[in-house]
Amino acid sequence: MRRDARSTRVLLGLLVLTSVSVIVVDRGGGSGPPLGALRSGAAAVFGPVETAAAAVARPVRDAVAGSGGRDSDAARLARENAELRRRLRSSDQARARAAELDRLLRVAGAGQWPTVPARVVAVSAAQGLRFTVTIDAGRRDGLRPDLTVINGDGLVGRVTTVGPSTATVLLTIDPESSVGARLERSSEIGVLTGRGTAGHSGLHLELLDGQARVAAGDRLVTFGSRGATPYVAGVPIGAVTRVARTPGSLTRTATVRPYVDYTALDLVGVVVQPPRTDPRDAVLPPRPSPSTPSPTP
Repeated sequence: MRRDARSTRVLLGLLVLTSVSVIVVDRGGGSGPPLGALRSGAAAVFGPVETAAAAVARPVRDAVAGSGGRDSDAARLARENAELRRRLRSSDQARARAAELDRLLRVAGAGQWPTVPARVVAVSAAQGLRFTVTIDAGRRDGLRPDLTVINGDGLVGRVTTVGPSTATVLLTIDPESSVGARLERSSEIGVLTGRGTAGHSGLHLELLDGQARVAAGDRLVTFGSRGATPYVAGVPIGAVTRVARTPGSLTRTATVRPYVDYTALDLVGVVVQPPRTDPRDAVLPPRPSPSTPSPTP
């Protein structure tokens, strides 16, 4: 055993010495017959060893190369998925804005209100006011203060200040906002003020007649201001959710849920001219039909 180990070490040493000699000769650029024979002998000796080493290393090399290819494919697929998601979001936004513009045009057409469309570009708080937004239309678009602002659902507010290309809109839910309102069926009139919240109880209604009949579900539209400034008549506002019982009071009060979602304002329209006639209740959305109970088997 000791002799075999010694022989193996001697053979390994000779192989290493021979390989070093071949490397030195190759770097010297020799190509004569003696050197060619030496290279041929070395190839004959090391060929089986190189073949075995290549056989062992090939799977590892292939795995590394394959891993690089898979990483490249994964990165490419990730980029393509990101691009597809971006396009899908853009398409969804475009469809949503088209639908919103369609609703706005329908409402403006039903009320016969010449309207300048605009987009909400900022939420701000003007001095002394808490609920205002900035829109991307101004004097260049024919806007001026005290114009009615609507969207596809109903009354948004009124213009307060106007710049060359932007304007500030006071939202109806601001506590400083006050709007004349009329009940749909009874034509009872009252005053709506904001409650400083965008929820279902965003408006407070005070009817002028303390004996007026009002119930949850009753709907309201704008009564209209003198000269249609700042509010044109007939714009849908919202529906009564709760009526306060105050015996002996000269007025009746109620809570109103606005039709407009003030937390998701995007496309609005500024009414630049009053309608020729009061649309009354024509712009209110159709009432939902009562569901028909299914027959009992």
